[in-house]
Amino acid sequence: MSPEDLSGANNAQSVLQTLWRDMALPDEALTHIQLTGKDPVFPSSFAVGAAAQVTMAAAALAAAEIGFLRGGARQRVAVDMLAAAQECRSYFRIGGVEQEIHDKITGVYRCGDGGWLRIHANFAHHRDGALALLGCPTGPGTSKEAVTHALARWTALDFEQAAAEAGLVVAAMRTFDEWDAHPQGIALASQPLISITKIADADPLPWPQETPDTRPLQGIRVLDLTRIIAGPVCGRALAAYGADVMLVNSPHLPNIDTIAETSRGKLSVHVDLRTGTGQSTLRQLLKDARVFVQGYRPGGLEELGFGAAEAAKQRPGIVYVTLSAYGEHGPWSGRRGFDSLVQTASGFNHAEGLAAGIDGPRALPMQILDHASGYLMAFGTQVALMRQAAQGGSWHVRVSLARTARWLRSLGRVEGGLACAMPSVDDYLETTPSGFGDLTAVRHAARFADTPAAWTRPSMPPGSHPPVWPES
Repeated sequence: MSPEDLSGANNAQSVLQTLWRDMALPDEALTHIQLTGKDPVFPSSFAVGAAAQVTMAAAALAAAEIGFLRGGARQRVAVDMLAAAQECRSYFRIGGVEQEIHDKITGVYRCGDGGWLRIHANFAHHRDGALALLGCPTGPGTSKEAVTHALARWTALDFEQAAAEAGLVVAAMRTFDEWDAHPQGIALASQPLISITKIADADPLPWPQETPDTRPLQGIRVLDLTRIIAGPVCGRALAAYGADVMLVNSPHLPNIDTIAETSRGKLSVHVDLRTGTGQSTLRQLLKDARVFVQGYRPGGLEELGFGAAEAAKQRPGIVYVTLSAYGEHGPWSGRRGFDSLVQTASGFNHAEGLAAGIDGPRALPMQILDHASGYLMAFGTQVALMRQAAQGGSWHVRVSLARTARWLRSLGRVEGGLACAMPSVDDYLETTPSGFGDLTAVRHAARFADTPAAWTRPSMPPGSHPPVWPES
């Protein structure tokens, strides 16, 4: 049976219940969640609204459960589907100006064999690498027309393979059937949506002494070594629920402009892991952290001595969270990727284009794989924190964009979904001061009855804070 046939009609409450029970969490908590709205809320033939709502609700309800375990009362949590979907748009303004987050070369192209290819060029080194492989001049001056002309000499699959071998990020468009028959699609079928495994012995760590009167994760320290969208969304959610989240950037690596929006609630520091001093600084920070979140290329942090096993040795009881593009097993497990590329490779762009009656790909209306994966990471993080507090051990949480994509398919299709108009975001915005200027962005959609979610630290540029934990 193909993934999109698994669940039939979309029922967000039922989907959330399955996620919750799969993690062996108590049914009593499910009586305290309120989900409103139904798909379609955005123009898509897929249940993107339910994906946003359910993953956010799982993360928020897990936070409420931790608050209960720390001595608080169980509280009501409500998530509206349209509000959740709006939060997953990555929409923001700085100084009243809407921000454009895509490089002009980024997009889909028809190749010489008639196949379609997506190039991701938001980072200059990815853009210039793709242009060099095509024989085009590098730099921001090259046009999309020049790229289209160059790709006429390639098949989509050949350029995808050549780009992967060069460490670049592109994806050929496949159908669902083609992806399901692909070795990586086959490998994903046996991988869990959220993998949570005990990786080392450790004593249970007590919850921090701070009273959880304000927010459930008060006093939990999180190292956030992520840069694009999914990982930063995870850290942003944990910050909203009270955690001390420290975004750790390298001074030599680029970021995308959404960092202004996803850094709400976080400390923001620079640590250069290429140096002994930087590695020593991170080890010192790790000693007092409960959570370590990373989205670097597969194997990247292991090479620097900060893989999951090494982190568990340095900080017994750590919850180590890993994001990947294509999963932990299979021939593409080491391949770089982003939301838009996974949409293309795994069949979504083809299926959405087919539903729209167009000759070519159509993207989903927001980067739902990123955002849903980010909230699944936050959910898995909190499940692992609960297990650590009860059972001890160090834990490894793993989420991948491609496995989230398979889960989105399982939610079924939305009849007439593409006829839905894209709603205005204006009623969901809030404006706050930030280190980037006045930041207007979508407020958090999960509503807590007793301990409202909040970002108490303003978004700040990388390196704005010293790499030390604040006083308790």
